[in-house]
Amino acid sequence: MQKSQLGSSDLYVSKLGLGCMSLGTEEKTAFPILEAALEEGINYFDTADLYDQGKNEQLLGRFFKNNREDVIIATKVGNKWEDKKDGWSWDASKSYIKEQVKTSLKRLGTDYIDLYQLHGGMMEDPIEETIEAFEELKEEGVILYYGISSIRPNVIREYVKRSSIVSVMMQYSILDRRPEEVALPLLAENNISVVTRGPVAKGLLSPKYRDKVTEKGYLDYSGEELKEVLQTLEQKFADKRTLTEAAIQYNLAQTPVASIIAGASSVEQLRANANAVNSAPLTAEELTFIKEISKASVYEAHR
Repeated sequence: MQKSQLGSSDLYVSKLGLGCMSLGTEEKTAFPILEAALEEGINYFDTADLYDQGKNEQLLGRFFKNNREDVIIATKVGNKWEDKKDGWSWDASKSYIKEQVKTSLKRLGTDYIDLYQLHGGMMEDPIEETIEAFEELKEEGVILYYGISSIRPNVIREYVKRSSIVSVMMQYSILDRRPEEVALPLLAENNISVVTRGPVAKGLLSPKYRDKVTEKGYLDYSGEELKEVLQTLEQKFADKRTLTEAAIQYNLAQTPVASIIAGASSVEQLRANANAVNSAPLTAEELTFIKEISKASVYEAHR
């Protein structure tokens, strides 16, 4: 599988990364998926301290204990699980980040994290303090690089201007083109990579979309609009590629996109995602067609 340089870092990530949140907590189901990922040439594994209350990091730690240096592990921080409550709170403070990284390192069974990401972010955060925490962790060698996971244009602008992030993870698909408004051009200009999640829009951009479409629709699309655009896409690519392949290749066609993070709950799903990434790139005509029939979504407020 092809690899891309992540921003200005010396990390080269596979075009498809495995989103580990859907692996569950049982080795007997998770390990075969991780094995298949390695067989497909995937070297980029994305998790978070929040997933299964830390058990996801532990799972990866056990699996990669003998080949840690062969893979790139990305995890996230900022969401603090509340043991006595049903949920979590947000904490982007320097003290929390520097304390929490120790816990993630222990769970992952490693002495460094390749990519440490802020798991969100708001303009109300103590941004300078947050950046300081990540920079100090880099200096200490505890993390190699850092990035953010955010869809908020104003937050992204602040980190581009004030930090040395190498990547931004964001939701992006044919049905959610909001990043094209601000984020993609800005990040491309500053040599910061984009890692996309949700490329198939909760299964809507897949051959099984008819089971997924409801009257509620999706983002700016009503149920009828959604059904119409999906049918049009399916007809367009019927003889060339699946809807999933078209969706994933649309993401990869954008200049700053280095990798797509997709989850998999089975080996078969993992291999299907890998096949989609390895399929032929979209032609200029196909890209134009997709942009003409889909909505160029914008953010209501640049937060």
